[in-house]
Amino acid sequence: MLIDGHLDLAYNALNGRDLTLDLDALRASDPVEGQTATTTFPELRLAGARVCFGTLFALPLSADSPRGYTDHAGARAQALAQLDMYRRWEDGGFITLLRSGAGVTAHLADPHAPPGVVLLMEGADPVRNADDLPFWIDAGVRLIGPAWGATRYAGGTGAPGPLTDAGRALVTAMRDLGIALDASHLDDAAFWDAAEIGPRMLASHSNARALVPGNRHLSDDMARAIAAQDGVIGLVFLSSFIREGAERGATQNDLAAHARHYAGLVGWERVGLGSDMDGGFGAEKTPVGIERYRDLPRFLNELPAEQRAGVAGANWQRWLTAYL
Repeated sequence: MLIDGHLDLAYNALNGRDLTLDLDALRASDPVEGQTATTTFPELRLAGARVCFGTLFALPLSADSPRGYTDHAGARAQALAQLDMYRRWEDGGFITLLRSGAGVTAHLADPHAPPGVVLLMEGADPVRNADDLPFWIDAGVRLIGPAWGATRYAGGTGAPGPLTDAGRALVTAMRDLGIALDASHLDDAAFWDAAEIGPRMLASHSNARALVPGNRHLSDDMARAIAAQDGVIGLVFLSSFIREGAERGATQNDLAAHARHYAGLVGWERVGLGSDMDGGFGAEKTPVGIERYRDLPRFLNELPAEQRAGVAGANWQRWLTAYL
């Protein structure tokens, strides 16, 4: 059984990828250039993936994304379109949307169920303000990462800064309403502001800064703070996040070094998967030997035998059933 802490499913679908296809069929007609697809629903099944955190990811305007959002309304429109995609997939029997720990338990008890999806908002700009949070909770969102790059709420990857006043209000509301905070992408200043407020925290897809420098990755103290909240940290399958300077060609053992590092800090029970496969990169940049999603379980062979089931899914399962 696999549980993956981070997949940009609807984002890929709205870029024209039909995730209901077999992977070879998708690759034969893939509209996304330069990124060989790895992930479809049939691939998830073949890998044994039973649950994933599926994102609502609004992409801001940049030189690389000229159709990105420039304001809250644009971010919200992207997130709502992705939410509609997940609902259509559920109506078609391709996924099951999961909203509670009890729902996760029931889902995992049915070996014939389609992949389960827990909605994770990556970057909080689609949320109008703290008072808008109940709307997204009712829509099924159960985790929110306030940042990607910088947002109206927080400093993020490559954009240092604390929580803004709006960010403090949002994180406080998340704490009070029981919505977990995904610390992935938060800049250090914003991370420690959030930790002081005290929402439940995890990191859906973050490798170790001790092995790869930069504010995209977790410092040892950040990992300890997440563990103190009973959080889990998902390992990312992008070469440049695995080995410093490796745009391509990181090995599965290089990735296992991050798992071993976290285990030494906070215990194996805090380590999970957050592959982010097809999250803005393709098979060209995944670890050597992982060319498609069904290959992902090979990575577990790099870990101690007695820890493989936990990292594969049992650690996320424990968190989901306790706190979702």
